[in-house]
Amino acid sequence: MSPFHEVRFPVDISLASSGGPERRTDIVLLGSGRESRNARWHHARRRYEAGYGIKTLDALAAAVAFFEERRGRLYGFRWRDRLDFKSCLPSQEPAPTDQAIGTGDGERASFQLVKQYGGAHAPYVRPIAKPVDGSVRIAVDGQELTAGLEFTCDATTGLVTFAEGSVPAPDTAVTAGYLFDVPVRFDTDRLEVDFAAFSAGAIPQLPVIEIVP
Repeated sequence: MSPFHEVRFPVDISLASSGGPERRTDIVLLGSGRESRNARWHHARRRYEAGYGIKTLDALAAAVAFFEERRGRLYGFRWRDRLDFKSCLPSQEPAPTDQAIGTGDGERASFQLVKQYGGAHAPYVRPIAKPVDGSVRIAVDGQELTAGLEFTCDATTGLVTFAEGSVPAPDTAVTAGYLFDVPVRFDTDRLEVDFAAFSAGAIPQLPVIEIVP
């Protein structure tokens, strides 16, 4: 991943922002009237507009300071997506059996955190690269393990590593629960604010885009 700062954008601003996942699909209309569709991107890419969350001059000052420290588009950072920041539903608390992240073989000691969307027809599995430090819970065949003793999780990559003696046995289900952030960067090198308009309710534009691993 390109230069990245392990710091979260002000949550009080991001939780009031707008945005969501974007995909890129090619659609070709055939002579028969039928369509041929092809997905150009394997992973979705999320876009957000942080400006909607800036309601006060103090919030604006915080956003400008954060923008300047990131040097515009240069450095990535963490973003809290209000709709999607847990391994479970937003109203629930993460459990160690929320998401399947692999199957043990008796030798493999490292597993990447992932989150599955859908299930019956074409489930999408999303890599989770920025879990919240200390939030990750792991279970093997439904039995929760002890963080720091039986496993560790790198909060900068989402890679779970089992300690010697705790490597999942063959055919055991490895599952995880966690909180996570989205790795993003600003999608502009320019931040322009009309203070007269801002005081009247207008907002600055501050686009943010996901960094896809």
